Amino acid sequence: MKNISVIIPAWNEEVTISEVIRKAFNSKLTKEVLVIDDDSTDNTVSVALLSGACVIGSAEKGKGISMQEGVRLATGDYLVFLDADIPTYPEDIVDLMANPLMEGNIDFVKSCFDRQAGRVTELLAKPLLDIYFPELNQFSQPLSGIVSGKRSFLENIVFENDYGVDIGLLIDMYQANARIAEVNIGYVENKMKPLQSLGNMAKEVTRAIMNRAEADTTYHAVPHQSVIGGLRAELNPALKHKVVVFDMDRTILSDSFIQTAARHFGFEKALRKIALEYVNPVIRTKEIAKLMKGHTIAEIIEVLDMIPITPDFEQTVQALKQRGCIIGIVSDSYSLVTNHLMHRFQLDFTMANDLEFWRGNTTGEVKIPSAFFRHHEAKCKHDYCKSHVISYVSAALGLTLDEIMVIGDGENDMCMVQKAGLGFSFCASHPALELVADVVLRERSFEPMLAYVE
Repeated sequence: MKNISVIIPAWNEEVTISEVIRKAFNSKLTKEVLVIDDDSTDNTVSVALLSGACVIGSAEKGKGISMQEGVRLATGDYLVFLDADIPTYPEDIVDLMANPLMEGNIDFVKSCFDRQAGRVTELLAKPLLDIYFPELNQFSQPLSGIVSGKRSFLENIVFENDYGVDIGLLIDMYQANARIAEVNIGYVENKMKPLQSLGNMAKEVTRAIMNRAEADTTYHAVPHQSVIGGLRAELNPALKHKVVVFDMDRTILSDSFIQTAARHFGFEKALRKIALEYVNPVIRTKEIAKLMKGHTIAEIIEVLDMIPITPDFEQTVQALKQRGCIIGIVSDSYSLVTNHLMHRFQLDFTMANDLEFWRGNTTGEVKIPSAFFRHHEAKCKHDYCKSHVISYVSAALGLTLDEIMVIGDGENDMCMVQKAGLGFSFCASHPALELVADVVLRERSFEPMLAYVE
């Protein structure tokens, strides 16, 4: 019968290590528990030995080295890695992490748990994964260190030896064509990283991702129809309007992203010239993207963070989610920006234009998702229009347009506001929008729209 080696990297965890080891031995399939000690100065080693674990001193400091040594020394067919500072694991933690492997159709398991993902995850790791490894953003906590895998896969991995170890391992397993699953292990408590360590953590996580990114040009990811379709299970059939779509510029944000970027980066005059010269929205979009050439992800997010959010947006999102709505952003801005907002406010999807990147910098090129273009079932005659995205989303979710609610402010929102089952004009920057909207909101508050969610 296949068996399990549990590997626990540890450093100065005398208070919690005994409970972690006890739970590791709870599984009937646990063959051995290996504590890889990172030169602890407290009683971690003696407590671990008394608890029945095999203790090995790490040859070099660092969690990654300890994990690598655990893989080398383990004799089990399946390896489960546990953090030593979490005494609140469920009693069956090893079985939870190993069962998908034992069933034979999974090679690597990433854990998630009932705690909001941290700041580095939401503001850095997930946006970078959106760009370079979009297939991995399905994992809610990509920096989680509680993982398991087949030894045959793990023994071929070179582990990072810093904060990048966990995200690096996830990407390495993906690039090795491992079949990966995510398992929710319930509620856990562990030590929060001190504020002063977050800077180093951010740098090391970034380095781990970028070192693994392909050396060629990468596009920012957009949600494919299958991904949006995966939200079907979350639809509330009792709601008349099941999906709520927000415009971004001057709706969620108090100002336009590109105009704020123009002021910050100094291309206001060039932006005005493009707006006057190019009527075709596709050509205009591509010309504007050229003005963004050379800027880094961090610089773009810095501009976004300058723009105030409509004050009650977060509360409105929470209220909509409590009622069972699917919430997304459709914007003719950039998906790097909309996805950052999606992660920050826990939205369900976004659709926007994809800036092209080369080694972390924008190239000045942009990819417009096909969902923005007219198709044979389109309700709008424009060749390029945000209303086509609404049709795309409704089709992916198996809904009609009548089941979608849209909120926008400008001329480019008119068609999607008009075509949706319920369209809101929000502090309209173009007077014609109010003529086609079902509801007109002239104050910067989303609260009145909640009365229409039923």
